[in-house]
This record gives sequence, C-alpha cells and structure tokens, in this order.
Amino acid sequence: MQKSAQSFNSMRTTLDLDDQLLRQAKALAASERKSLTQVIEEGLAMRFSKPEQSRLNKAVSLPVFHGKGGLLPPARKAKNYRELLDIMGEKEIT
Repeated sequence: MQKSAQSFNSMRTTLDLDDQLLRQAKALAASERKSLTQVIEEGLAMRFSKPEQSRLNKAVSLPVFHGKGGLLPPARKAKNYRELLDIMGEKEIT
C-alpha cells in the first residue's frame, strides 16, 4: 500500500474553534470543494507568509508647520497643562 505525500508531512491534532468560525470555514471548504484541513492550512500559510505588521512598530510621519506663530501671549505664561486650561477657561478631563 502506497502512502500519499501528504501523510508524511502531516500531524493529526485537535483544535477548539469558535462555532461561528468553524461554520464559516466549513462553508468555504464546501463552496471551493476543498477539505476543511486544506482551508485551515491555506489560512495558516497566508498568515505566516506575510511579515508581521504591527501598528505600534510602524514609523509615522507627522506634519510640521514651518510658518510664523505660536501660542498667544496669555498662553505663553502657562507653566503646565492645568494653567493652560485655566487660561482657556476649560475644565480638565479626568
């Protein structure tokens, strides 16, 4: 008896999946005439083929204003955030 190439490179395992996610995966497998295993393997392969992209690690380019201006004279006197709020007549958000 000859084994398929897949049987040499696979491992049987048990997964606890969200019910809705499992239903969607089964429906996708049926619509594409694939096994549930194939759909899960494709999803994992797609996940691992992309480099990790974290919003926290991305450099952000912020706009810089190079014109004249700055704080108005009353606000220049503020030594901290609370004093600035007092000058503006605002309440601190806690």
